[in-house]
Amino acid sequence: MATPSDAVHVRAPGKINVFLEVGDVQDDGYHEVATAYQAVSIYEELWASPADGITVEVSGPTGLDEVPTDDRNLAVRAARLLARATGVQAGVHLEIRKAVPVAGGMGGGSADAAAALVACDALWETGLSTAELLRLAARLGADVPFALLGGTAVGTGRGDELSSALARGRFDWVLVTSDEGMSTPVVYRELDVHRERHLADIGPVPRRPAVDPGVLHALRQGDAGMLAASLRNDLQAPALHLRPDLAGVLETGERAGALAGIVSGSGPTLAFLAADEAAALDLRVSLTGAGLHAMHVHGPVPGARII
Repeated sequence: MATPSDAVHVRAPGKINVFLEVGDVQDDGYHEVATAYQAVSIYEELWASPADGITVEVSGPTGLDEVPTDDRNLAVRAARLLARATGVQAGVHLEIRKAVPVAGGMGGGSADAAAALVACDALWETGLSTAELLRLAARLGADVPFALLGGTAVGTGRGDELSSALARGRFDWVLVTSDEGMSTPVVYRELDVHRERHLADIGPVPRRPAVDPGVLHALRQGDAGMLAASLRNDLQAPALHLRPDLAGVLETGERAGALAGIVSGSGPTLAFLAADEAAALDLRVSLTGAGLHAMHVHGPVPGARII
């Protein structure tokens, strides 16, 4: 994929939900959540160049047939939203090189949208503040504001009401990706079914979920062992019900030395927390040797930035 010399180049990270508590389904069909996000070093690359209309071209290793290239594409929607909000009449051609797993629970589409906002703001010289970009980002999807900010943050509401969380040091993760993506709405529907099915065992669902203070303490201390003990994802049980094969992979990772493993977001990507960089590299080798597609990443890293 050739990129013009006058293109604005932006990089935006994928994310791991190190904690995700999901409240009961609301009257509008959505769920309130409380989550702790960490941006990690796997990136979507986006180039924005002048054009007559607003178009997108996507490349990457796998899953591209699941990425729309029409007005359903989140990056295209972000560019159109920014143009409407600022009165810009110009067009843009967006070229996206994907690395974050498609439909993998790591916010790749949200990263694309955040990157498009930053790139078009620079290309069109609209000069929006971070607060203004965040307001537009929240209209595009719950994970888009975090992709814009990066780092580590607590998300409430639908995940788009953000407050920064202090994280000391570096956390090393090994990701195991899957060739087959999962639909976030389908996983949430399965969660509702799962809760109805096991109501007697799990009790009532909180209407106002909250992030466990132990997670925030572990992040502040930069303590991987403490964080491993606090990892939680309410979408994990329904994701494993839909994809039982993932349970065996979680067991493989933990036997191979991970401090803990967790389904990332709505899945199917699995994130294994390692004690340090050396342990993560050893874990990646072990998982690759077991025939899995594993990669080493670290966090926290910054959000969408011009390169």
